[in-house]
Amino acid sequence: MFRYHGFHLDDLYRQIAACARLTEAARNNMIPSLRSKLSAIPGGHDKILREMAANNFASNLQVFADLLNELYVILVDFDQKTCVNGQVIYTQIPELLGIGRHLVGH
Repeated sequence: MFRYHGFHLDDLYRQIAACARLTEAARNNMIPSLRSKLSAIPGGHDKILREMAANNFASNLQVFADLLNELYVILVDFDQKTCVNGQVIYTQIPELLGIGRHLVGH
Protein backbone atom coordinates (compact mmCIF):
# COMPACT_ATOMS: atom_id res chain seq x y z
CA MET A 1 0.00 0.00 0.00
CA PHE A 2 2.86 2.41 0.79
CA ARG A 3 4.45 1.75 -2.58
CA TYR A 4 1.09 2.19 -4.29
CA HIS A 5 0.88 5.72 -2.89
CA GLY A 6 4.49 6.46 -3.82
CA PHE A 7 6.05 5.94 -0.39
CA HIS A 8 9.00 3.67 0.15
CA LEU A 9 9.86 2.60 3.67
CA ASP A 10 13.51 3.56 3.38
CA ASP A 11 12.51 7.07 2.26
CA LEU A 12 10.05 7.37 5.16
CA TYR A 13 12.71 6.24 7.62
CA ARG A 14 15.18 8.80 6.28
CA GLN A 15 12.59 11.57 6.48
CA ILE A 16 11.80 10.63 10.07
CA ALA A 17 15.52 10.66 10.87
CA ALA A 18 15.88 14.12 9.31
CA CYS A 19 12.94 15.44 11.33
CA ALA A 20 14.41 13.91 14.49
CA ARG A 21 17.71 15.70 13.87
CA LEU A 22 15.78 18.92 13.27
CA THR A 23 13.97 18.60 16.61
CA GLU A 24 17.25 17.95 18.40
CA ALA A 25 18.88 20.97 16.74
CA ALA A 26 15.90 23.18 17.57
CA ARG A 27 15.89 21.94 21.16
CA ASN A 28 19.62 22.54 21.62
CA ASN A 29 20.16 25.67 19.54
CA MET A 30 16.90 27.59 19.27
CA ILE A 31 15.10 27.19 22.58
CA PRO A 32 17.89 28.62 24.79
CA SER A 33 18.16 31.84 22.78
CA LEU A 34 14.66 32.16 21.35
CA ARG A 35 13.42 34.86 23.72
CA SER A 36 16.44 37.09 23.16
CA LYS A 37 16.23 36.72 19.39
CA LEU A 38 12.52 37.51 19.35
CA SER A 39 12.89 40.49 21.67
CA ALA A 40 15.43 42.02 19.28
CA ILE A 41 12.81 42.25 16.52
CA PRO A 42 11.32 45.75 16.35
CA GLY A 43 7.58 46.30 16.22
CA GLY A 44 5.41 46.68 19.28
CA HIS A 45 2.10 45.43 17.92
CA ASP A 46 3.46 41.90 17.36
CA LYS A 47 5.05 41.60 20.78
CA ILE A 48 2.19 39.53 22.19
CA LEU A 49 2.39 37.09 19.28
CA ARG A 50 6.15 36.78 19.71
CA GLU A 51 5.72 36.08 23.41
CA MET A 52 3.08 33.44 22.67
CA ALA A 53 5.35 31.81 20.12
CA ALA A 54 8.28 31.78 22.53
CA ASN A 55 6.18 30.40 25.38
CA ASN A 56 4.71 27.59 23.30
CA PHE A 57 7.68 26.65 21.13
CA ALA A 58 9.21 24.08 23.48
CA SER A 59 5.92 22.31 24.14
CA ASN A 60 4.97 22.35 20.46
CA LEU A 61 8.37 20.92 19.58
CA GLN A 62 7.85 18.15 22.13
CA VAL A 63 4.43 17.34 20.66
CA PHE A 64 6.03 17.11 17.23
CA ALA A 65 8.78 14.83 18.59
CA ASP A 66 6.20 12.60 20.29
CA LEU A 67 4.16 12.28 17.10
CA LEU A 68 7.32 11.56 15.14
CA ASN A 69 8.27 8.86 17.63
CA GLU A 70 4.79 7.34 17.36
CA LEU A 71 5.09 7.29 13.57
CA TYR A 72 8.51 5.65 13.84
CA VAL A 73 7.17 2.91 16.15
CA ILE A 74 4.26 2.22 13.79
CA LEU A 75 6.60 2.10 10.81
CA VAL A 76 8.99 -0.30 12.56
CA ASP A 77 6.07 -2.56 13.47
CA PHE A 78 4.86 -2.51 9.87
CA ASP A 79 8.39 -3.17 8.64
CA GLN A 80 8.74 -6.18 10.92
CA LYS A 81 5.40 -7.62 9.82
CA THR A 82 6.07 -7.22 6.10
CA CYS A 83 9.79 -7.97 5.92
CA VAL A 84 11.04 -10.26 3.18
CA ASN A 85 13.50 -13.01 4.15
CA GLY A 86 13.82 -11.59 7.66
CA GLN A 87 15.43 -8.39 6.36
CA VAL A 88 13.89 -5.41 8.09
CA ILE A 89 14.76 -2.09 6.52
CA TYR A 90 15.29 0.02 9.63
CA THR A 91 18.36 -1.98 10.69
CA GLN A 92 20.06 -1.13 7.39
CA ILE A 93 19.77 2.66 7.73
CA PRO A 94 22.57 4.17 9.83
CA GLU A 95 20.72 7.47 10.34
CA LEU A 96 18.26 5.67 12.60
CA LEU A 97 20.84 4.57 15.17
CA GLY A 98 20.34 7.56 17.48
CA ILE A 99 16.75 8.40 16.69
CA GLY A 100 15.52 7.89 20.25
CA ARG A 101 18.18 10.25 21.58
CA HIS A 102 17.27 12.85 18.97
CA LEU A 103 13.57 12.69 19.80
CA VAL A 104 13.83 12.53 23.57
CA GLY A 105 16.67 15.00 23.83
CA HIS A 106 19.06 12.99 26.01
